[in-house]
Amino acid sequence: MRILLVEDEKKIADFIKRGLKEEGYSVDVAADGQEGDFLAATETYDLLILDLMLPKVDGITLCKKLRHEKVPAPILMLTAKDTVKDKVRGLDAGADDYLTKPFAFEELLARIRALLRKNVSASATVLAVADLTLDVVSHKVVRSGRQIDLTAKEYAMLEYFMRNTGSVVTRTMLSEHVWDIHFDTLTNVIDVYVNHLRNKIDRGFKKQLLLTVRGRGYTLKE
Repeated sequence: MRILLVEDEKKIADFIKRGLKEEGYSVDVAADGQEGDFLAATETYDLLILDLMLPKVDGITLCKKLRHEKVPAPILMLTAKDTVKDKVRGLDAGADDYLTKPFAFEELLARIRALLRKNVSASATVLAVADLTLDVVSHKVVRSGRQIDLTAKEYAMLEYFMRNTGSVVTRTMLSEHVWDIHFDTLTNVIDVYVNHLRNKIDRGFKKQLLLTVRGRGYTLKE
C-alpha cells in the first residue's frame, strides 16, 4: 500500500515515515499543502495523511480540494487541535478519520489498517488465494499450514498481488504502489524482489501461484 504523508514538522514526518516503512508501506512525504496537492494529483495513493496546520495550503483547504477533484483515497487528518468543532471541520471537509497529536504509533497503524480495509472491503482482514493466506492485521502469511517469513517489501508486494488476484500486475504498477517516488525504474530491483517472493511462496509446493506474463508483468492466481 502506498501512502502520502503531508506534514511540515520534519521530526514528526521522519518518525511516521520510518515507522510505516518498517510495517511494509511505501511512503511519500510532502512538507506543505501545495506539494501535497501536486503529488496527490500526479501519483496514485491508497491513503492520504494530512496535517491540519500546513504552510501554503492548509489541511482543511487541501482536503476539500482533493474531494472536489474526486481523489478516491481515504484521508486521515492529523492535528494538535482536539475540540469537537475542529474534528467536525475536518470530517466535513471530506476526511475519513481524525487523529489528535500526540498519538501512539500503534493507534495510527490501527486507524490506517481500518481505513484501508474499509476502502477495499468491509470485512477483508484475511486475503486468500488457493491455499495461501495473508492476514492484513497481523501480517502473518501462511501456505498449506506453513508460516512464511517475508521482509517488509516482500510482504507489501504480496499484499498488492493478492488484492489484484487474477489481474496482470505490471512493473510500473508495482513501482507506484510498493516503492516511493524516488524509485529508479531503470533497475531490475522489482524482478529481483519478485523472484525472492516466488521462492518463498511457491518453492516446495506442487502448484505455482505467482506467474510471469511475458512482456507484461506478473499475475497471482489459483
